[in-house]
Amino acid sequence: MAPKNKYAKRSRISEGRFRQFIKLFALDLQAGQIASGTRLNRNTVNRYLRSIRERIAEYCEDQSPLADEVKEDESNFSAKNGKGVRERNVIGKSVVFGIIERNGFVYTQIVPSMSRKTLKAIIRRRVEPDNVFHSDTWKCYDGLMDLGYKKHYRVRHDDNEYAMDNSPIHGIESFWGYAKTRLARFRGIHKSTFYLHLKECEFRFNNRKNNLYLLLLKIIRDNPLF
Repeated sequence: MAPKNKYAKRSRISEGRFRQFIKLFALDLQAGQIASGTRLNRNTVNRYLRSIRERIAEYCEDQSPLADEVKEDESNFSAKNGKGVRERNVIGKSVVFGIIERNGFVYTQIVPSMSRKTLKAIIRRRVEPDNVFHSDTWKCYDGLMDLGYKKHYRVRHDDNEYAMDNSPIHGIESFWGYAKTRLARFRGIHKSTFYLHLKECEFRFNNRKNNLYLLLLKIIRDNPLF
């Protein structure tokens, strides 16, 4: 008879071992280290990791729209090695659009292109109309006022306006640096799983001051794996 485990349906591992799994995952250990620490088969570990990352992605997407002063920006990631360069429309790169609140909470989305239509759809869904916006002068950010966003401030990078008083201008750059450094550790991420890894970075960044172990247990208990 399979051990009872309220975190994973039809699980063949005990609840205690699963908690140990989550504890090691919360510490950001890689699959091989988790397998060694839990004495689980590597294939089993990988299966659980994917399912956990799916729950994390769902959790991130279900968060409330951003309601504070925000900064929007984009960056390019290489699905092959986790590194990226700050250029637009680079072939072979995954383009990620990001919005960050003053309090450091970030939302990211992989986009097919930095088109005005694409960005407006994301902004309308994720940002409250009363927000104060900060962006650069890239043309795709034009027209936000037409969507009802009346407080839109542009930063001219070519004039060295990289910071404005009381703006979250640097926050999104901190996230890009964190995400690219973290993803580079994997030495290769398949493009099909890049979204899950990106959302894990978003989750860890947004909850860096919280107890990830307890939060993960709650998320998975509310929506068990498999």
